[in-house]
Parts: sequence; structure tokens; C-alpha cells
Amino acid sequence: MDEKKHVDEKKFEGYSVAVIGAGPAGLFAARELAQAGAQVALINRDIKAGGLAEYGIYPSKLKMKDGLRRQFQQVLALPNIEYFGHLSVTLDDELTLAELQEMGFDAILVTVGAQGTKKLGLPGEDLRGVYHAKDIVYYYNRLPPFAQQKFHIGERIVCVGVGNVMADIAHWAVRELKVDQFTAIARRGPGDVKFTKKELENVIRNLDIPELDAEFERCAPIMRAVGQDPDAAKAFILSAMDGAEEPVSQTKFSLEFLASPHRMLDDGRGGVRAIEVEETTLTAKPDGSTSAKGLGTYHEIPADTVIFCIGDRVDANFGLPLDKWGDFAKHPEPRFAIDEISYEAYNPELKQAIEGIFVAGWARLASTGLVGVARKDGTSAAQAVMSFLATIKPTGEEALAVLNAKVLMLSKPVVRAADLKKLEAAEAAHAAEFGVPEYKFASNDEMLTEMGLTRQTEAG
Repeated sequence: MDEKKHVDEKKFEGYSVAVIGAGPAGLFAARELAQAGAQVALINRDIKAGGLAEYGIYPSKLKMKDGLRRQFQQVLALPNIEYFGHLSVTLDDELTLAELQEMGFDAILVTVGAQGTKKLGLPGEDLRGVYHAKDIVYYYNRLPPFAQQKFHIGERIVCVGVGNVMADIAHWAVRELKVDQFTAIARRGPGDVKFTKKELENVIRNLDIPELDAEFERCAPIMRAVGQDPDAAKAFILSAMDGAEEPVSQTKFSLEFLASPHRMLDDGRGGVRAIEVEETTLTAKPDGSTSAKGLGTYHEIPADTVIFCIGDRVDANFGLPLDKWGDFAKHPEPRFAIDEISYEAYNPELKQAIEGIFVAGWARLASTGLVGVARKDGTSAAQAVMSFLATIKPTGEEALAVLNAKVLMLSKPVVRAADLKKLEAAEAAHAAEFGVPEYKFASNDEMLTEMGLTRQTEAG
């Protein structure tokens, strides 16, 4: 679809749209809507815009992050986008989805990401030292309040999952923390890893090669039985050696396959001492993919810290109905589909659309794709919103004024685009002062102070 379809026509002047969430999906959707003439209220839980593009990309990837930040700054500078940062929308926060609907916006686009964390319901999941990957990523990327929380990171880390998030956490554990042992486990085999060669270059020199050879010898017959090529899988992993960084620690990095988490074992003091895994085998599916089948045999992997890299889920407390998979429900027969994808919120119990509300990015489908995918999804969702707006007359000319009046009554400050420029200048000054490439304040209070804002009470 031509992304400029509505951009130059200004045909949506007089319409107002609330976009909730200022990650890549929300920012690029807001840009699309604003360039088409709509007035956009961009509402964000965090102080800074960017979402996972700001707080999920590994800290050392400064060139990538700086490029994205420049794009986000250009979006926020558009005259018909009004930014409301440090303003949460949930059923029990300072602003609710129902209140936004009552304000009269012509449409609402939800791009809040997947703020919830998946749990498997395993014994020991609540032990000290057992965490979800997103919490750890937010911690080392200094997103308040995660940056101020205490995490028990020991010398033996087991990560459940073999995707790019695991590779980023391995980068942190191997090159920054320099732990003794980092083990990534997978329910399936080496042919089903999800990390890229590039992501593995940071830690591949720490990989225990004899142990990897033994893993492939063990897995090879099982892989061949389902039509996978173990030699190609091994070559892919080892191809990261071509661009590998030199090691900076003695950390032993291990990959263990055909191992499904079964339970975490208590050290007797409320912490984790090991993860027990069930050994698995592979079965072929009709579409050519594989699934893991438990064998009923188990073994332990010693661990002081267990991190689950198994994806995220949407926040059930946001105020939209969920489907049977735990995502926000989308209309199965959408009126305004884009590329045959439904962006329209739906009530499964009533079997009807939630008029004027749309979802995009990870709010539409949790843990799917990175920045580029989110950008495209936000842009497509904006096109769906505009298709809807074309069927109604604008009635939301007072909605922004009502939202601003609501904001003035809150006991906490709400951050505007002009405030963010002050914060950027303060962080740049601190980076120069300390001689570091990037500086981030660890708490909302620090950021609010630097922007000249005060907070009367802690909220959200």
C-alpha cells in the first residue's frame, strides 16, 4: 500500500485521534495521521518517547538508537501532534480508555505494546533470582522504575530461549557482568534458533566449542529424523566467528537444546539454585516446522539466576477485551482491513466491533517483529483509522481541550514535547561531563527535576 495515499491531501483536518503508546508503532502512526491533517494526542506511559526502540535496543548500539531518536524528534515536532508523556492509561490509572472515549475523539489507536509478561505457571517461578527478560532489558537500559529495582544476578545464569533477546542478555552478562556461566536452553533443536549471526558476534568467542560439538552429536539423529540438516545449523552458529568481537571475560557460554523448563529448585533461602528441565525430542509438523515432545526424563542445570526469554503479553488491565490467545481481540471480519490484517478492536462476548478503536504493533500481536515491523504496522493501522474516519463526520474538535483540562487536574506533571528537549539537553550535558557516549537518568524524579517539573504525589 502507498504510504503517501492520504499524506498530501489533508483530507482529515478537523478530525482528532488519540494514539496511546509512543513506541515506533505509535509514533509512525501519529506521523501518518498528522500528515493527513488530523489532530493527534500522543499519550505515553513513559516520560520519553520511543518505547522498546529507546529502552529495548542494546545500549551500545548508539548509531541505531540515535538515528531512531532523530526520527522520533521530527515526529514530535509536527504542529498537529500534542505529546502527553508520563500519563498512563489503564483501568486503575489516572486516565482510562473509557474516559478517552467520553472525551469525544473521533478515533483511538492503541499502540501500548505488550506490557505484561508471560508466565508458564511452573513451580518456583516466584523464587528470588527468577525473572522475565523484559524486566532485565529495561533494567540495564535504565527505564524507570526498573532501573531502580534490585535484581539478584548470580554467577550462573540460565536463559530460557534462543532468540535475539537472549543474545542481548548474554552480551550484557558475558561482556559487562563477566559472570562465570551463561547457559541458553531451548525446547527444540539447533535448527530452530531465532537469534541472528550478528547478535551472536558479541559472545561467540566465549562459546564452549567442545560442548557445542557434543550437543550437535546428541541432536543430529533427532534433527535428521525430522528433515533438518545439523551440519547447516552448526555452520550458521559458528559463522558468527567471522565478525566476532574479542572476548573480555572468562565466562563460559553454553547452548543446550531439547530441554524444556519444568521447575525451579529452591536453595532453601527463597532463592533459586537450579532449573530442572525435561528432555525433549522433535516431531515434524505438516507445515514443515517442528515441535518439541517431552520424554518424561529430567535433569538439573545449576543456576543462581533464571531469565525467561519467552515473549510478552498485553496488559489485561488496559481495558480492551482479550481473545483466546491472550492478545487484544481483533475483529474477525474487519471493515477496514489493510493487507488483509484486522486492526479493529473487537468484543468477542458481544460479537461486535468496538467502534472507533484500533490496535497496532505489539498491542495487536505481542512480541512480533522489531522496530521496522512496528513502524510498518503503525503506518498500516493509521491507514485503517483514516478509512474509518472517511465514513464519519468529525465531532471531536473539543476532545484535546477536554484532555488538557483533565491533565491540569492531575496531581502529577505530564510531560510535553518542549519538556523533552530540556531533558535531551540535560542528558547531553551529563554525558559530556562524565565523558561517556550516552547518559540516562535512572528515575522519573530526576528527569522531572531536570525538566523543571515537580511531582506532588507518586502516581502510576
